[in-house]
Amino acid sequence: MMNQPVMPSFIKTFLNSLLLLGSVCSFGQSPASVGTLVQPFDTYRRQALPEKLFVHTDQSFYLTGETLWFKVYYVDGTFHQPVDLSKVAYLELLDQQGAPVLQTKVTLSSSGGNGTFFLPSSVNSGTYRLRAYTNWMKNFDAAYFFEKKLTIVNPFKRLGLPLLRETANYDIQFFPEGGNLVQGIFSKVGFKVSDRAGRGVNVRGWLLNGKNDTLARFNSHKFGIGNFTFTPSDTAAYQVIIADSIGRSVTRTLPKIYTQGYAMRLEEASADQLKITVNANVATPSVVYLLAHTRQVIDVAEVRPIQRETTFLIDKKVLGDGISHLTVFDADRKPVCERLYFKRPTQLLNISLKTDQASYASRTKVALTTDVQASAATKTNQASLSMAVYRIDSLGTAASGTIQSCLWMTSDLPGVIESPEYYWQPESADVRLATDNLMLTHGWRRFRWEDVLSSGRGASSGNAQQPAFRFLPEFNGPIVEGSVTDPSSGKPVSNVLTYLAAAGKPVRMYVSRSDSEGRIRFEVQDFYGPKNLIVQTNPADSINKLIIDNPFSTMVPPVRLPEVPVNESLTDQLVSRSVSMQLQNTYWNDQAIQYRYPLVDSTAFYGKPRESYLLDAYTRFPRMEEVLREYILGVMPRKKQGHFQLHVLNEPYREIFDDLSLVMIDGVPVFDMDKVIEFSPLKIKQIDVVTNRYLFGPVMFNGIISLMTYKNDLAGFPLDPNLLKLEYDGLQLQREFYSPRYDTARQLESRLPDGRTLLYWNPNLQTNATGQSQVEFFTSDQPGTYLIEVNGLSKDGSAGSQRATFVVKNTPK
Repeated sequence: MMNQPVMPSFIKTFLNSLLLLGSVCSFGQSPASVGTLVQPFDTYRRQALPEKLFVHTDQSFYLTGETLWFKVYYVDGTFHQPVDLSKVAYLELLDQQGAPVLQTKVTLSSSGGNGTFFLPSSVNSGTYRLRAYTNWMKNFDAAYFFEKKLTIVNPFKRLGLPLLRETANYDIQFFPEGGNLVQGIFSKVGFKVSDRAGRGVNVRGWLLNGKNDTLARFNSHKFGIGNFTFTPSDTAAYQVIIADSIGRSVTRTLPKIYTQGYAMRLEEASADQLKITVNANVATPSVVYLLAHTRQVIDVAEVRPIQRETTFLIDKKVLGDGISHLTVFDADRKPVCERLYFKRPTQLLNISLKTDQASYASRTKVALTTDVQASAATKTNQASLSMAVYRIDSLGTAASGTIQSCLWMTSDLPGVIESPEYYWQPESADVRLATDNLMLTHGWRRFRWEDVLSSGRGASSGNAQQPAFRFLPEFNGPIVEGSVTDPSSGKPVSNVLTYLAAAGKPVRMYVSRSDSEGRIRFEVQDFYGPKNLIVQTNPADSINKLIIDNPFSTMVPPVRLPEVPVNESLTDQLVSRSVSMQLQNTYWNDQAIQYRYPLVDSTAFYGKPRESYLLDAYTRFPRMEEVLREYILGVMPRKKQGHFQLHVLNEPYREIFDDLSLVMIDGVPVFDMDKVIEFSPLKIKQIDVVTNRYLFGPVMFNGIISLMTYKNDLAGFPLDPNLLKLEYDGLQLQREFYSPRYDTARQLESRLPDGRTLLYWNPNLQTNATGQSQVEFFTSDQPGTYLIEVNGLSKDGSAGSQRATFVVKNTPK
């Protein structure tokens, strides 16, 4: 095991292919000069591959005592194609304060991952944030993480929700187009008004100058977002009066107005072209650069001379689908303006859903056909789908957020996007305006330009500065990180060999040598379920302090979640669903809680040993020393200065290793051989001996002696009190979704109540070559309208979703 995971060659090849695919630019004048921007940009992108996650949950409303099922889609952040780089996804359920309530890790592959959260009765009623990310994504802002709002109600606790105060306590933000307001330059200003829950507020407003003259009147368009235009005549503070629909008003000031600077304006020149106008009133402007990229793939790189104004015309065809960043640089190649533009994607999956009936009786089979037809730009109709079928009522409505809105829009924007499905309606003037306002008020980038430009410095000489990434991609499994420090000074200690183990089978042990910053990293494998980790150093280094880091992100998101959309008037519906849930847990729990265990190599990390002894096959001796001397040929017990030492026979040369060997009990290294000799051999089931040198990451062992107890639980062996013990949750075991069948008359007449409101969940539904798949499931005893919700992704990055409904009645038609 190496101290740090090494990037496999196929990943380097993948990243290089991204560079080649993304280097096609539309160069304007002096292409050599724009290369000083393009080259570091591509260098940075090649070193900082973006990742994206989308999580499809079975519902968006839950009661405590229910299970939250989820599917994780995992793609590269540039082309949205499934990738197989990170092997672990971290998921958290965060409360109003951003504190984690539940956390888990799931296995990732090119087909994504899936898992569950059981919602215990300790969870309070509230709106929660489901967050998902990889270890690599922790290098960047938490705004890159996937987030989704969920509602959880604890039916055993009073809601006790506070009444909203009748005051205009609104969050009002202004966004000058391009970034800044500059004196004497005509500008568009976007605005966003939201309440304490983050919901947009419908408002009207007035812009006033210092003399209380009205310069502009405006109204919000959708979700509290809109824009107005004006030309700042001086740097004095301008007042903006905002009034809501019932006449409450507030006054705010505009952002700072600069005496000198740059401003940009984006307009539709025609149906096929965009016009970007750049204005400047700096002392000696000479040229400006325009760099347009879509998810870090460069589309346009041009340079234009400028005195007071210049324009760029961009053919929309050269821009990628989704959100493009348009950045203006001055003559010194410093970014001075930026704007977002959204191009409606064409590479989508068209998914149709068809049930064999429009309505069903209780305990009746539903036959559902899914048909996927890719767009002309895609090459296959085969896709990986996730499907949920659940009841919609006054408690829980259709979940918000689809895979296409996430990948193409919300994952590239900061903050919460209200009703993202609105922007995916058939295109109209209203939708186009709302989309442009969204781009105007949510502008950002996935990186800092300082980091990008520094990555290309010295590239020609081979000395380009590498961006510093704190967290490594988890190519093979979870990475357990920590540090070694001096307990008296708190300073990091380097070059200390550390061991990590978890008693049990298979025998797994990991080693790491602390680096110059005292950091240690263990790339663990086959860690499923809860583990008791044991971390230690050699006895000579035991005075050092060992710390293992929390693997989950410590970045707290902004605390802006809506109140619970449920009140005491829905008590009857809550009680009904709660009773159904309790009946399910009581009568169906044994069948419903079934786990699929992964295939794990049961061989110890050292492989097949030269010698292996099952002690029950021999006459039992009361002392370990007798066992080792009489039966174990490859081990020689010796005493030195009154203490035992165990040496291994170097089999190829029939000589005893002079240096000590590695000794383990149930995979945990032990260094006090007196304790081993005094340990009862009746507790030991098996002894393995590796009778040769064994290279293991940063260390060479002169043979290995591995003792295994009957239950692989150390059997009470007295470990060193200075070592570090901690509980660690490994990767989640996958739970099988269970739903009863009613194929026979006996099953149909069963008196067991069936209170399911979630009829079907399948996180890994695959379509055939023609794009079709068929599923069957049975209705429950719960009447109502049921929603079929499907998300899907093809191998080439085409995404799509669809919904359909059917009705369940108490009696047959």
